[in-house]
Amino acid sequence: MKLLNSLNFSGGPGVLPEIVLQQVQESMLAVPEIGLSVLGISHRSDWFAAVVAEVERNIKTLLGLPENYHVLLLQGGATQQFSMVPMTLLRGKTHPAQYLHTGYWSGKALPEAAREGPMSVAWSGESCAFRHLPQDDELAFSAEAPYIHYVSNETVEGLQFHRVLGRDDVPRVCDMSSDFLSRPCEAERFSLIYAHAQKNIGPAGVTVVLVRDELLADAPTNLPGFLDYRQQIKAHSNLNTPPVFAIYVILLVTRWLLQDIGGVAQMDQINRSKAALLYRQLDQSDGFYRGRADRQDRSLMNVAFNLATPELERKFLAEATAAGFSGLGGHRAIGGVRASIYNALTLTAVEKLLGFMEDFQRAQRS
Repeated sequence: MKLLNSLNFSGGPGVLPEIVLQQVQESMLAVPEIGLSVLGISHRSDWFAAVVAEVERNIKTLLGLPENYHVLLLQGGATQQFSMVPMTLLRGKTHPAQYLHTGYWSGKALPEAAREGPMSVAWSGESCAFRHLPQDDELAFSAEAPYIHYVSNETVEGLQFHRVLGRDDVPRVCDMSSDFLSRPCEAERFSLIYAHAQKNIGPAGVTVVLVRDELLADAPTNLPGFLDYRQQIKAHSNLNTPPVFAIYVILLVTRWLLQDIGGVAQMDQINRSKAALLYRQLDQSDGFYRGRADRQDRSLMNVAFNLATPELERKFLAEATAAGFSGLGGHRAIGGVRASIYNALTLTAVEKLLGFMEDFQRAQRS
């Protein structure tokens, strides 16, 4: 079981740090400071209020956020944010919000925005099968847009923006689900960031939302309380029974990032080292392994690639599974192979995968 966890390359839920798993194991029986199982502690307890407060503080510290930002721990995943964002920012507007369509998940946000008000697609990668991201000269952002929306890292296609997009005078909204807290991101340049937890920061069941105070000044007043950021802020994410266990795990992961790793800049260096090894393996394989994304837009989180034929890919995945590697199958939308190398996936695990890839390539060519 330990081996499978250490070699978990799944696109999500992703691997958690071993030290966090050990702490969670202990807390399932009894949280040390109070003697009760984390699964049975009231969300109205002083202990849980302190957990939420520390998570808020830790995330602000990791990203260097000022006091006019709120940290929310919500339910519904990024999918709920596809709706909450336009419900809050687009209803009643006359100018369209601008969305980038850069892959599978950004495409999921488009119809939800269109339900709430005018929106336009500022750029789409559909014609290139989402193999690259737009250059600056391909983008024209309007000063009249209520906001711009994009996904920082496309998990399925293995694409990642390595710069901040948009205008500083138009609110930026970004889905950072698959690279949140994996690197510095100039978070103060965004008006709203959302990220579901099950990639880099915890288990499924909780979504982190960072929202700037000023963004909500003109929000509709008739939203359902559960879908109103202001109500969630007032309740400190405790408007209804929250996912206590998942939030507690995020607390442990943020402590790990701060105390063991040393912050997101240090985490970024580790992640870059892992990605560099994998991409070097692809590039030096003489076309045996074929990276999916254009080089300048390659993701540091999700390395998507193909082999020469679907049959060879199936053989690769079957032998990888037998060798103890988990989660290497590509997303159902595009197939292929995908190695997700989120924060807690170790350099040692990547090196073991490289050894397997070298052996597999050698065996096929012998």
